[in-house]
Amino acid sequence: MKSKVSTLNRDGRQISPWQRSVKTSIPVMHANERTVYDVLIVGAGITGLTAALKLQTAGKRTVVAEAFTIGYGTTGGTSAHINTFADTTYTEAESAFGEEGAKLFKQAILDGYHTITDNVAEYKINCDLETRPGYVYAEDDEQEKQLKDLYDGATKVGVAIEYVNEVPVKVPYQKAVMLDGQAQFDPLKYLSALANEYLKAGGVILQHTMVNEVQCHEGVHTATTANGTIKASNVIYATHMPPHINVFNMKCAPYRSYVLGVELVDHEDVPDALIYDLQEPYHYFRSHVVNGQKLLLVGGNDHKTGHDDPEQAFDDLENYVRQYYNVKSVVYKWSSQYYVPVDGLPYVGQMPLQADGTYCATGYNGNGMMLGSVSGAILADMILGNENPLTELFNAKRMKPIDGFTEFIKENADVAYHFVADKFKGQHLDSFNELEPGTGKLIDIDGQKLAAYKDDAGKVHALSPVCTHMGCNVAWNACEKSWDCPCHGARYDIDGKVVTGPATKDLEQIELPETSN
Repeated sequence: MKSKVSTLNRDGRQISPWQRSVKTSIPVMHANERTVYDVLIVGAGITGLTAALKLQTAGKRTVVAEAFTIGYGTTGGTSAHINTFADTTYTEAESAFGEEGAKLFKQAILDGYHTITDNVAEYKINCDLETRPGYVYAEDDEQEKQLKDLYDGATKVGVAIEYVNEVPVKVPYQKAVMLDGQAQFDPLKYLSALANEYLKAGGVILQHTMVNEVQCHEGVHTATTANGTIKASNVIYATHMPPHINVFNMKCAPYRSYVLGVELVDHEDVPDALIYDLQEPYHYFRSHVVNGQKLLLVGGNDHKTGHDDPEQAFDDLENYVRQYYNVKSVVYKWSSQYYVPVDGLPYVGQMPLQADGTYCATGYNGNGMMLGSVSGAILADMILGNENPLTELFNAKRMKPIDGFTEFIKENADVAYHFVADKFKGQHLDSFNELEPGTGKLIDIDGQKLAAYKDDAGKVHALSPVCTHMGCNVAWNACEKSWDCPCHGARYDIDGKVVTGPATKDLEQIELPETSN
């Protein structure tokens, strides 16, 4: 069985520090097409591999299909905070799900936290796991009200929190709280170790294997891939957002988040804590030693995918940190994607309007490390028949499908775009000459838009701008060199290849006549 040692890739041109810290050696494996596996897990991020390891060690025969490489999606781009609180406050959870629901949500956060720390202890994983105090501070009177809401909600459900007078941050503030016992780690070191333990337990990982569609007949799910078919009694979509058109497209909004890894002139200014403000969008600070270099990680400036300028988001974040810190250099800059659920909590379990045995987990907000871990454990428990008190709270069927949604899926399942080649007359080629090398934009040709990118050699890569998921026009992401859908978060590279779902079909490529540089 051949193994290929490689640096872990992810869904963007910007490199995260985690990619520099670990290499992986995953054997080249193949699924047995005559075998009906107990579970097919689609996606090899923190959710998929947490579920896969638990299922495999419990005696189930499983296979993981990953479209690219392990950790390719959000796990490889997270800022890697492990918290006892979440973006959805406990007060908000109580408002939506009652007092018992808020307490269960607290339990879910802690279960996710302990899933990571327990795996680290059991498998002796070296992933830079460190416990740190956490601070949240308010800069004005309105933010003080939000801080009180955070404090009251956490206190009510039993999370340790206290008001403090000192925060190790250079930003002026009015009031602050501390939550002890937060943590941080290197997510790809952790994920790589999970993958190795899963393989030791007899699991199968198929990298570079995109699942195009799954059909179910008499309880057997057959997944079609470019490398053949995979049969299983159950399917878990651990893809952050399930592929194709589904009810979650209407209940979860895609967001992009930005992080800088900066070296400070004075290393003593780097705090050994996890620190958060209450601005909108908010910022956060923490430290991490990457290859012997202690860096200040500063994140934030989140916005809906495809709606704002990513370059401006990075510029604003850099200006923000330089306002308070003496920055020697920006060593890393990267972004990643997450989904905000409409009612604040993830959707985990049997997918609505899908065949029995079709499971998913989505809507983690900005807390994917804890919620992805606990969701993987919940899904494994459901398949194993184990009781889990969190199953009902995160029930994926808790939302009612929109009237006529099944018909809506049928009508939108095959988005097509046809750009007539005859439209390219000589006078239209000037539009492409306006493009600078290394840039992309939507260009209008006789009332029809075209997604065009000019590479450094002057070649124009022309695509249909219509997302193959549900027909929205994509937007250019200059930082990641990708075309991002502002509706449901699908992303494509400069040649139109799917980088991030829920789309599974590439953008249509448009042949152009030769253009001058």
